[in-house]
Amino acid sequence: MSQGTFKEIGNSAEPMYGPRAMLVCGFTAFEQETVMTLIDNVDLTDVPVIIATTADAEKRLGDLLTRADQTGLGAQSDMARAIVMSGITPDELNRIILAYRSSGLPRPLWATLTPVSENWDLAALLEELNKERLAMEKSNK
Repeated sequence: MSQGTFKEIGNSAEPMYGPRAMLVCGFTAFEQETVMTLIDNVDLTDVPVIIATTADAEKRLGDLLTRADQTGLGAQSDMARAIVMSGITPDELNRIILAYRSSGLPRPLWATLTPVSENWDLAALLEELNKERLAMEKSNK
């Protein structure tokens, strides 16, 4: 599946691809609440936050990102920690990432929805993101 999909986001006020939403995977219930607080603190309360459960691993990203706000909140998951953003602006993404870095939460895999990835199941995306992270870490050594 790897297609060299990593691209720099840049800065813009133009929304990125997909429905306005944030998919959170692999976080404990406490960490999920911290993410919710972080979203409030960066003034993005209009972005629905969907918590993926282990049962969602084989579900299509495009379908998961249309779920109602706070679906799955409090559910535990054994998936990798990841945050998939959709329909937000690059400026908003940069604000979220900056706030996240100072939150003390464990480092997640980050992604934005694309026309290609919206048809992938969540497990395939997480596998691809992990491969990309490992390749980047290897090239930085």
